[in-house]
Amino acid sequence: MKLLSRKAACNSHGQDSSYFLGWQEYEKKPYDEVRNPTGIIQMGLAENQLSFDLLESWLANNPEPAGFMRDGQSIFRELALFQDYHGLPAFKNAMVDFMSEIRGNKVSFDPKKLVLTAGATSANETLMFCLAEPGEAFLLPTPYYPGFDRDLQWRTGVEIVPIHCTSANSFQITDSALEEAYQSAQKRNLRVKGVLVTNPSNPLGTTLTRPELNLLLTFITSKNIHLISDEIYSGTVFSSPDFVSIMEVLKDSSHSTEVWNRVHIVYSLSKDLGLPGFRVGAIYSNDDVVVAAATKMSSFGLVSSQTQYLLASMLSDKNFTKHYISENQKRLKKRQEMLISGLQSAGIGCLKSNAGLFCWVDMRHLLSSKSFDSEMELWKKIVYQVGLNISPGSSCHCSEPGWFRVCFANMSEDTLDIAIQRIKTFVQTTNNNHSQRIHPSVKKSKRKSLTKWVFRLSFDGREPDER
Repeated sequence: MKLLSRKAACNSHGQDSSYFLGWQEYEKKPYDEVRNPTGIIQMGLAENQLSFDLLESWLANNPEPAGFMRDGQSIFRELALFQDYHGLPAFKNAMVDFMSEIRGNKVSFDPKKLVLTAGATSANETLMFCLAEPGEAFLLPTPYYPGFDRDLQWRTGVEIVPIHCTSANSFQITDSALEEAYQSAQKRNLRVKGVLVTNPSNPLGTTLTRPELNLLLTFITSKNIHLISDEIYSGTVFSSPDFVSIMEVLKDSSHSTEVWNRVHIVYSLSKDLGLPGFRVGAIYSNDDVVVAAATKMSSFGLVSSQTQYLLASMLSDKNFTKHYISENQKRLKKRQEMLISGLQSAGIGCLKSNAGLFCWVDMRHLLSSKSFDSEMELWKKIVYQVGLNISPGSSCHCSEPGWFRVCFANMSEDTLDIAIQRIKTFVQTTNNNHSQRIHPSVKKSKRKSLTKWVFRLSFDGREPDER
């Protein structure tokens, strides 16, 4: 007799992806400047820790909301008992204003069309439940966030069909790639219900162009399907070109109400404010039925009333939000430039990007062969020998081996500098080893010194079994 459900026993969560396996290795031997200076540096986590001082300063200067007070009186009981899954009106109003501010106030949002969720993970899954049946499909441009394999498919039964984008045009979406993905789904007898894009892109760190957004709207109109625009990195755009939301393109176009109702936005405060632990996400939709259904589903993953009250006060402080957005973007730009410069000095290039908490790094020239097996071989060396957890492109379903996502905003500047020095030493050693194979007359003493370096960075000299 089976005592567990098929869901409990299935292996479709995606936990065996190299994206998650890298995290597991990091957790075994995390880097610490004092306690474990040879540990693994976490560069696989897209987390924004660069502007906590701004948040903490606001909290220090605004003790009432932080202490759940209003006009000198405690409202702890009021917040503790509040459980309306529609959300606090004050927070929803502050949230839509903040979303507009990030978009340069070029578009506005109606709080009645906003559904609060416990993070973007919950928002994306809720939309899958609302828009598709098990066995139906959504098209996603590659490379895409590895967590989507879990978020979109695991509990919903929805299938992901890749839209294959390539480095030939900086991984931009094309009409032919969209059509090929659609035809591929049909050959598998999958009904396509929509397209999901991340804008700005995770893992590319690039914003979708206006022609790409118009192309997507034309495509979903012709196919009579949905479009989900995951815009959780919209506030991290730190250089030209500016961020263009799908709502801005809709506003400037002559699409029918029916098309408007098939475009949905996902947002979160996890990246722009660096608050993933607060679990604040949102769905924005013009379809009243989707809003009603998603609101009911949100009761399975609510944002706490205490969190809503605190953030309503913070986001309503326009002087603070204006300064925070500007300063955070400046810090992200500086940190990205530091990583790019360091990689360039090691002979490693990156895709040109203008947003996000990561770079899409080109290590194709370091592969022993043009294959994903070679990519995994290189990735293991970087994790176990160099001591950096980065995400291989194959975990993001990239169609070209040799690309890696490298995060830069979840650590101190000193730690990033150590990471850069490690990769530079690794590349230099790799080049020296290659040179030795070409010129076998190199002295043995030099080979021994290189062996010592590899042994020192590989911790115990052994790689754990791949699981």
